[in-house]
Amino acid sequence: MAKIFLDTANLDEIREARDMGLLDGVTTNPTLMMRAGTADLKANTLKIIEMVDGPVSAEVVSTDTDGMIAEARDILSWAPNVYVKIPTIPSGLKAMKEISSWPNGRRINATLIFSPVQAYMVARAGASFASIFIGRLDDAGLDGMEVVRQTREIFDIYGFDCQVLAASIRHTQHVTQSLLAGADIITLPFDVLQKMSRSPFTDAGLQRFLADWEKVASS
Repeated sequence: MAKIFLDTANLDEIREARDMGLLDGVTTNPTLMMRAGTADLKANTLKIIEMVDGPVSAEVVSTDTDGMIAEARDILSWAPNVYVKIPTIPSGLKAMKEISSWPNGRRINATLIFSPVQAYMVARAGASFASIFIGRLDDAGLDGMEVVRQTREIFDIYGFDCQVLAASIRHTQHVTQSLLAGADIITLPFDVLQKMSRSPFTDAGLQRFLADWEKVASS
């Protein structure tokens, strides 16, 4: 069964998703933290993990290997369910290789993946999640979902335990396509999660049922 993560740092959104019974984890990044009105990555992440039992990803801001390793050491010490997001760049791959050798180091979310070969590389480097940015690929006129499908096939062929994470979700059709493509995890914005449970046909049907019931109750 595919897991649903919320891509946000907004505590109210996380609480609402949790109460719906659909929240398996949370992914954040510096931009989302700023949108939530905080620059204190650790403090806000600790608030999130009070509400979430599953993985919570916090991203490094360094772009050099040593800097990413130092940040990862700190981030991974915050809680057992905190994962460190590392960008899929050469220095990031070096950092992933080092971090994954630590006793707690398999908690790596490799981010900013745009091709199956990048996903293959992060799996080799020891990442637990390979985050494929579907929406950004689609924005560039490419087929983001095909990258998910090809990555799923590659991971299955070679037996990687790295999980395929569909990210940069723009709409509910992306969710449907990700499920059909075999994504292990789908991380999505709160507004997309809300739309998943809604349909104008459902609303119209409910209104009709209620109207019919009023007629029965008043007769």
